[in-house]
Amino acid sequence: MRSRVIGAALFGVGVLALVFAGGLAFVVAPQAERLPYDLERTQSVAEAPNARFMQITNGKAEVNQATLRSTITVQPDAKETAKLDGSLDGDAVVWLVGQEVIRTDTKALISAYSTSLALDRKSGAAQQWDKQWLDTGSNRQSVNYSGQIYKFPFGTEKKTYEIFDRDINSTQPARFVKTEQINGLETYQFTQEIRDATQPLPADRLQLLVGQLVPGATTGRVSYSNTRKVWVEPTTGQFVKVEETQSKKLVGDNGQETVILDAVFTYTDDAIARSADTAGSNRQLLQMVNLWGPLALAVIGLVLVIVGLLMALRRPRLATVGGSVPEPRRGSGRHADTGSAGDADPGRDGPQKADR
Repeated sequence: MRSRVIGAALFGVGVLALVFAGGLAFVVAPQAERLPYDLERTQSVAEAPNARFMQITNGKAEVNQATLRSTITVQPDAKETAKLDGSLDGDAVVWLVGQEVIRTDTKALISAYSTSLALDRKSGAAQQWDKQWLDTGSNRQSVNYSGQIYKFPFGTEKKTYEIFDRDINSTQPARFVKTEQINGLETYQFTQEIRDATQPLPADRLQLLVGQLVPGATTGRVSYSNTRKVWVEPTTGQFVKVEETQSKKLVGDNGQETVILDAVFTYTDDAIARSADTAGSNRQLLQMVNLWGPLALAVIGLVLVIVGLLMALRRPRLATVGGSVPEPRRGSGRHADTGSAGDADPGRDGPQKADR
């Protein structure tokens, strides 16, 4: 009776473990692979040693050379996220992003921008949202974001993705190149090539630059090239390292041109270490929820169910006295008449008969 009770209890616990395994795999895991609403504020820092760049001071533009530092800050906008409706409600999150580029020797601000955009919580891709904006310091303008910008999808694949470039306000393909270990973490490297694209500028700003940097030209354009390399942790889609080889030339209508940017921006060692540590921790958490947790619960549940069934269905063993049942004696009627009385005294005949 006791084994049946224990078996039933083990069976119940096993079934419960199997239910939790299914819930973890099919309910919790899909929710874990989504951008959280309460994302902590993060920063990524990249530096470009010995960069050539255009600097405007008191309305005068000139080309200088120094080390540049770029800092990008990302934080969620809970207020705007709460206002999302339609297909964006529940499936998108609004981020506020800002970038500042300074020269490290004088701490002078070279360029800056801030922007607001909505990202799909699963893919990390920019979504169509009528309230997105981009502010480059001189004015705030509307922008049509698309593709990947600050993050790749959860479960990044070895294929080509579209990455949005802010300088040309459009996406360009980034192809998978190889797998590479960074700080002990496996990453996928993607490379995007932009060649001789035109960076749009307000007419008055372009005319100012042409007049000061390309003598004799009446108008011109900014030719922009960039080789962007991103190293992505595939489980989380987080950037671990970014490197951008940027080139900008102011090309006048008279054929003259002036280099206004020649720089290679790369995440600092500290930024790479922090990104790898964060991505590695998030990767372990997702693997625990997606694989190891459900698998462990399923194995434990199956074992308990089987053991519980075996214990509950096992037939009870018959109880015996003294460990054996004495065999009845055979003999004459006289002996048979007195045998029960003799057997009643185990100290007299029982053991001796058994020994023989």
